Amino acid sequence: MTATIDGTDAEDAARRDALVERLFKATLGAWDRASASTSEELAAATGTNERYVREWLEQQASSGILAVDAAAAGAHERRYTIPAGHDEALLDESSLNYIAPIGRLVVACTRPLDALLQAFRTGDGVPYADYGADLHEGQARFTRPMFENLIGSEWLPAIPDVDARLRDDPPARVADVACGEGRSTIAIARAYPKVRVEGVDSDEASIAAAETHLRGSGVEDRVVFHRVDAADADLAGQCDRSAWSGRAPLERAR
Repeated sequence: MTATIDGTDAEDAARRDALVERLFKATLGAWDRASASTSEELAAATGTNERYVREWLEQQASSGILAVDAAAAGAHERRYTIPAGHDEALLDESSLNYIAPIGRLVVACTRPLDALLQAFRTGDGVPYADYGADLHEGQARFTRPMFENLIGSEWLPAIPDVDARLRDDPPARVADVACGEGRSTIAIARAYPKVRVEGVDSDEASIAAAETHLRGSGVEDRVVFHRVDAADADLAGQCDRSAWSGRAPLERAR
């Protein structure tokens, strides 16, 4: 009898692994089938116009983003699928390869175009809020995998003195400036169980979303968000250098 590292008989382990692989592939196949749809099915599921959906699917297939089954079939009978490998990039919001939100960022950047042209003439600015939800939501979804996978495992540990301080006592107080929807703020708190993190952003919609993300995150007792301008002089010295500053919480500067 040959045992594996965990003590399982080698033949039993081989049968186990074969079963796992078989069921895993079968499950993937089931999902692949479930995700394949005709233009009529997709239009019905999304509450959109079938003609527009069909032309969009044809364009996506022509560009290679989607695959089409039975291309010779009638326009209403063709089924479109997401090719293997494309699913991670388009659907897996936890993956570092998740690229789908980039489309929303492109749309967001075009929304205030007239105001931007006028700003070039007058020297005025275009408020961040004018770019709409596509910008702050798209940016938050695009950067979320990086924050959740890298901020506590690679980025901050790459700065040894900062990493050490965040693990030390007394617990550090951290300001996450321009925190957006707070994904980075929450990720810092999860990576460093002692710290208190205060997310700061001047955008009202972003802070509202951040507070929503915080609920149920498990770090509600150590994270707080503030809608405030980080350039406010009243905030100076409030966050950690070597210990608590002793000043009042950021709530004073709201």
